[in-house]
Amino acid sequence: MTAVSSRWTAQNLWEALSSSSLCSRRCASVELIDGVAPTLLVVMLEYGDLPVFVSVSGEQILVESLLWAANEVRDIAQFNEAILRTHKYFPLSTISLDKVDGEDFYHMFGALSAFSSLDNIIMEIETLASNVIQATQAYVEFLPAHVE
Repeated sequence: MTAVSSRWTAQNLWEALSSSSLCSRRCASVELIDGVAPTLLVVMLEYGDLPVFVSVSGEQILVESLLWAANEVRDIAQFNEAILRTHKYFPLSTISLDKVDGEDFYHMFGALSAFSSLDNIIMEIETLASNVIQATQAYVEFLPAHVE
């Protein structure tokens, strides 16, 4: 299934990704986390088991990964300025600051249409994983030694 004429759901996207080349090449594993808003957990095996979350909501698919907690950043003001000036160098991805259980975390995410082809969704997942690694390397000066 490379293109859909109807909107993806978490269930049919999980089925498609599970049988895709991404999983058959053993580049990733995919798990459906059921709940109020079902989410896919894609573990990117070629990227050090990087967890990437994929959710489908209405007209949009969101692909995201946690970067680090805000309290791990040495100088948040300088870091935020660096992100605003450089995030465009990470194709198809951007960085957000989101609350998780009351604590601020930096995330990297990409979004695409819920009608996108499976090939485009896989490209988004792989690009995000690569960008997360590159962002960690690019912003290492703002992070404590244990995150490097």
